[in-house]
Amino acid sequence: MACNDLNAPIKGCLILKNGWVIDPKNKIDKVMDLDIRNGKVYRISSNIQAQDSCTVIDVSGLYVTPGIVDIHTHLFSTTGIRDAWAGDYSIMPDGFSFRSGTTTMVDAGSSGWKNFETFRHTVINRAHTRVFAFLNIASLGMISESTEQDEKDFETERLARMAELHRDVIVGVKAAHYIKPDWIQIDRALKAGEMASIPIMVDFGYFLKERPYWQLVCEKLRPGDISTHCFRGSVPIANEKGKFLDYLLQARRRGVKFDVGHGEGSFVFRNAVVAVENGFFPDTISTDLHVLSMNAFMMDMPTTMSKFLALGMPLYDIIECCTISPACIIGHPELGHLTPGVSADVAVWNLIDGTFYFGDAKGGRISSSKRFICEMTLKEGKIEWDWNARSAVDYKKLGNNYGIRGGIDHIVIPN
Repeated sequence: MACNDLNAPIKGCLILKNGWVIDPKNKIDKVMDLDIRNGKVYRISSNIQAQDSCTVIDVSGLYVTPGIVDIHTHLFSTTGIRDAWAGDYSIMPDGFSFRSGTTTMVDAGSSGWKNFETFRHTVINRAHTRVFAFLNIASLGMISESTEQDEKDFETERLARMAELHRDVIVGVKAAHYIKPDWIQIDRALKAGEMASIPIMVDFGYFLKERPYWQLVCEKLRPGDISTHCFRGSVPIANEKGKFLDYLLQARRRGVKFDVGHGEGSFVFRNAVVAVENGFFPDTISTDLHVLSMNAFMMDMPTTMSKFLALGMPLYDIIECCTISPACIIGHPELGHLTPGVSADVAVWNLIDGTFYFGDAKGGRISSSKRFICEMTLKEGKIEWDWNARSAVDYKKLGNNYGIRGGIDHIVIPN
């Protein structure tokens, strides 16, 4: 049925009522109702009158946004390799996505062309979370940092062929953890990205005098390529007098994208504060989610978003950096917004008041009076997370037989 056919019969109708809707793609930032039918956004309007067949959930006082697109995660947990991001450090997506408002995750190079199809079969195809992937320039991905140092293993043509074969889920090339003083790894990643017509994401890893970071973002990366861990301690953000360095603005004007990629060790307030105070917001806010980071001060996406709110970044911009901006950067502009007709991927947030403390990746701390809590997450119109049981009803209204499977269960009262 047409998205604007309001006389069409309602089937599978859900209305989120009275929430403050923030949808940066469509420039929406006010209290509205969200009408979802058959798993898709049907309309956004004020005072939608629900028909009898609709489920209505009152989300007054809460924020309603598109589902989060986390552009930097590690999900290849099925290799059985200890102490590896392509192994036991990775997490299974469904256990951590929906509870954090996230409906789309992007694995950041855990696999290479040699083991990507195993990753797809054992994780991507089985996850209910929508999963995309950057393919590591190292053929075996992140099974150990040593495999990311061998230039003979940076096979551009094979990577490009694998990316073409799995273009529905491979969204870019990843270069990471390179310790040598040359540019070979990044140059090969750029060549592979050019051959496959996809962007590259660079985790600069080790900051060496022979290949300075400014040269990466001002000379090497192409428009649309991504520098992740952009607020890492080693990234030059300010000079010795604390003045913000404008080479970052030059790189942005070239079209280079800057991703947070908080992680266990790649985000310090010392850099993030200066950047935000000078209006240099990240293009994408991401977690670098893995076992080590989620149990450290990164924790999850709501916590990471809360840190930027505490830094003074406007709420609207934070949502943009977690939704439509990453969706477009990975080449999937159908995601990250609430336009009628698109998949109803939705997050509902409670911005709670109190006294909260947030840590960076190196033991730094700031305080805030606000913190994000994910109240609900919907993927394709289905409620996947409901922290406050808003979709449930008072059990006393369900009768004496609810919870009993008709024709299967029989309650036998003892004599």
